[in-house]
Amino acid sequence: MASLERNNKILLELMRQPGNKVCADCGAPEPDWASYTLGIFVCLNCSGMHRNLPAVSRVKSVRLDLWEDSLVEFMREKGNSAAKATFEKCVPAFFYRPQQKDCIVLKDQWIRAKYERREFTGEKTYFQQGYCSGNNPSVIQTGRYTCFLYQSYSFDVSDPDLFESTLMKKGKDNKQFLKRNFLLSQKDFTLRYFTKEDSKVPKAVISMKDLNAVFQQEKIGHAHGLQISYLQDERMRNLFVYHEKGQVIVSLFNAIRATRLAYLQKKHPTLQDSDFIPQLTKHCLKEGYMEKTGPTQREPFKKRWFTLCSMNRKLLYFKTPLDATERGAVFIGTESHSYSVSESSGKTSRGGRWRCGITLQTPGRQFVFQCEQEQEQREWLEALRRVIAQPMTPEDYANEANLIRGK
Repeated sequence: MASLERNNKILLELMRQPGNKVCADCGAPEPDWASYTLGIFVCLNCSGMHRNLPAVSRVKSVRLDLWEDSLVEFMREKGNSAAKATFEKCVPAFFYRPQQKDCIVLKDQWIRAKYERREFTGEKTYFQQGYCSGNNPSVIQTGRYTCFLYQSYSFDVSDPDLFESTLMKKGKDNKQFLKRNFLLSQKDFTLRYFTKEDSKVPKAVISMKDLNAVFQQEKIGHAHGLQISYLQDERMRNLFVYHEKGQVIVSLFNAIRATRLAYLQKKHPTLQDSDFIPQLTKHCLKEGYMEKTGPTQREPFKKRWFTLCSMNRKLLYFKTPLDATERGAVFIGTESHSYSVSESSGKTSRGGRWRCGITLQTPGRQFVFQCEQEQEQREWLEALRRVIAQPMTPEDYANEANLIRGK
């Protein structure tokens, strides 16, 4: 009979090995669960997703479950590094690798793509079989890479540069979500969407130049909610979409990243892929409600939803989190260019309900904001200081000039 104490000690020693110190799927530290059919150590959250794949993965707790000698030996032979060499052998550069704090649908589809669909093992026969099955794969060509995205929706395999799907999209001026057809093309590096299924003229043609897509399940109110943002007349325009199938929305997300990468490769042919990867998805550094006053600082404070992105150095504000278009934007430069941020007393007679103040100084104006809680105030101060501390790039100077010129 297997010795619980002896085998537990062996497993704990295996967990301390370099490759096993973090979750094999999301990178969370100190994973204490394991898939004894794949030979990997995973965190509690990812173990729950593995439970949904009983045909390929079975999990146990390293500390609480009884481990048979044969299973412990299998874990000793395998481990996270060996599994990565097999299941992540051919991951395209653009494919998003979820981290610990990412949403469930991203992690779930990453796990399914690796172990259930075996998309990154380099097994060509599997992809050939996909063409003959009911789920036709789309092929996204991105210059140096080919991405196979298995979908359960309409796709014209005679035109591999296109990715087409019907998504639920929030109306610009109301909260209702309606079906809209989306078409992604690498031929001209655009994302189009149509209001009707048989429409020939798109409602919008969005260039890959400024497009960004991030998952926003809490904001949108759906587990598969995706926010697509782009510049329209020098103002940020947001599209809020979702699809009931997680595989479809994650495939679209990665196809957008693939097309963005191809666009950047063509625009900057001398640069390496490693220079482009951080630009494929621009995550918000901080977002949430603050109150703001007007340019004379005599106007009443109004509650606004703010987002701060370190990549474009802009603090945007909206009336609500689901606004289609920004109300305004503030460029955040460096301290050497007369930008600074500080805590203020919050005492005011201009109708503000909140008292945790922030003063943002720019060359042309002083902005005064109010936060509801001291924790929010500290987080905003830290985020703004991080942006101010970043050196400006030539593109940043151009963005600053465009924003000032637009005003």
